[in-house]
Amino acid sequence: MGPRDKADPAQTRAAVLAVADWLRDEAAPKPDRAALAAAVRLTARTVAQHAPGNAVELRVPPFVAVQCIEGVRHTRGTPPNVVELAARDWLLLATGLDDFDAAVADHRVNVSGHRASDVADYLPVIPLPR
Repeated sequence: MGPRDKADPAQTRAAVLAVADWLRDEAAPKPDRAALAAAVRLTARTVAQHAPGNAVELRVPPFVAVQCIEGVRHTRGTPPNVVELAARDWLLLATGLDDFDAAVADHRVNVSGHRASDVADYLPVIPLPR
């Protein structure tokens, strides 16, 4: 993980707080793309910092894809363990406003591979009160 990929805790918290009203209430004004991107990227990179490795790829298109969780590294093609979801769904999980297992059951999170759900062990990243 290079310096560009590191997430500063204070910046991560500030980015999440900038979108918190919208996360709590979808009827609130949607944050601009830059604010949304910052919150998504910083929270995903925080997971990658706390769970270094290459066994799972966490994808939140179009903003970020990070590799995390110790284990077998993949080098080509689609990794065997993938978590992919939309930005709002990711941020709901990253803030503890949603439950990983419930999101998977509701098909708001796509998981493949036996290690993919290990990402849930590192959530929430920045807990928000409801």
